[in-house]
Amino acid sequence: MKNSNVMISIVMGSKSDLELMKKAGDLLDKIDIGYEYFISSIHRMPERTIEYIKRLGQSNVKVVITAAGMANHLSGITASMTLIPVIAVPVSSTLGGVDALLSTIQMPPGTPVAAVSVDGAVNAALLAARILAVSDDAIKKRLIEYMELRKADYIKNSEIF
Repeated sequence: MKNSNVMISIVMGSKSDLELMKKAGDLLDKIDIGYEYFISSIHRMPERTIEYIKRLGQSNVKVVITAAGMANHLSGITASMTLIPVIAVPVSSTLGGVDALLSTIQMPPGTPVAAVSVDGAVNAALLAARILAVSDDAIKKRLIEYMELRKADYIKNSEIF
């Protein structure tokens, strides 16, 4: 977990989401973007979760990635309490993540939440990096380098018929 110069907060509703969300952290490590993990259920520990969300506005955090399954209220509550962009990762659960996806994309007007694919931790990290790259040339350069390496790796490992 990278804590120096935290720019991204990865907030999870349950410890069971950590294995999935470590994929986001691994990608942010590759691009050298500081992040932190925070685990707290908006349903089971609302006061603790809300206190953390309120503190985000006074921190250096520029993007929040949320991850929750079933009724994903974590993303909407976070977006309603901060101006920081929120990217939701619907997590596979009882209904294969469709429940979390639907509760994420049905935010009312005025509560914007970006959503990536079910279990899309890597895409959430890439989207967060792209948001930061708009105003940070160093991150933009590292993101471009990462994407070029990824493309080269794909070409190297692809068969040509």
